[in-house]
Amino acid sequence: MNIFKSHFWYNKSQRNGIFILVLLIIIVQIFIFVDVFTDNEIINTNNPELVAFQNQIDSLKAIEIENRKPKVYPFNPNYITDYKGEQLGMSLEEIDRLLVFRKTNKFINSKEEFQNITKVSDSLLNKISPYFKFPDWVVKQNQSSNSSRNSKESFTENSYKKKEVKISTTDINKATAEDFQSISGIGSAFSNRIIKYRSKLQGFSFDDQLYEVWGLDKEIADKVLSVFKIDEKPIIKKVNINTIEFKQLLKNPYVDYELCKKIFNYRDEVAELQNISELKHIEGFPVELYDRIVLYLEAK
Repeated sequence: MNIFKSHFWYNKSQRNGIFILVLLIIIVQIFIFVDVFTDNEIINTNNPELVAFQNQIDSLKAIEIENRKPKVYPFNPNYITDYKGEQLGMSLEEIDRLLVFRKTNKFINSKEEFQNITKVSDSLLNKISPYFKFPDWVVKQNQSSNSSRNSKESFTENSYKKKEVKISTTDINKATAEDFQSISGIGSAFSNRIIKYRSKLQGFSFDDQLYEVWGLDKEIADKVLSVFKIDEKPIIKKVNINTIEFKQLLKNPYVDYELCKKIFNYRDEVAELQNISELKHIEGFPVELYDRIVLYLEAK
């Protein structure tokens, strides 16, 4: 018992000190409690400085949201895929109309024609058409006068009649402008256009590539193919997909900016393509154009 008394026995001055300490602790606790629960200061939300600060915060939020949106780069609307169309805001019906049209081996060459085929709204057309990228010769053709367009539309069957002309060859890759003009419906403009597109392709490798010539009606193209065939396929120098540069790949007649970017992103991911067929693994790759795209590419 003496041991416990030595620990718990206090004299009068010690007891007074403990009492005062406890009293101070209680007073401090009461002060803190009252201060917290009686702080009823009302903030004026209509304060001009506060409103200006909130507007600045909202503006920064809007800028950040805009920066997070996926950027749209120039693209050829003829090669819009399901994934790309959905990103642009097109409905499935509008995308399907475009794909059905492209299966006829025809090409869209203006934003007006794009709207006529897909039936997209004016607001969506105005939103995405600034990013349309057509070949240079298409742009020049679209800038031609209305009179030239009207003269094209006013063609009649009588305009297609030609005198029989001897041709120098039946090989479509060797035929001259004069050879093509022996076909009813082919004048100097179309014959030169065929030859120009043939040069861009480095020669026709497939008969149906003729349908890709801008403005050439299928009926007239069929007449050309009834006379001219591919006797000898062109020799196209292929470029290594693993070393090709971005601008060089864009020269591929079937690769637009968007597809070029996807190919380079995929190449960065895999480090090196072991086989050119790996291009089909790229999300959104136009498989229907694979045979044409790989005419100019190889994997080494």
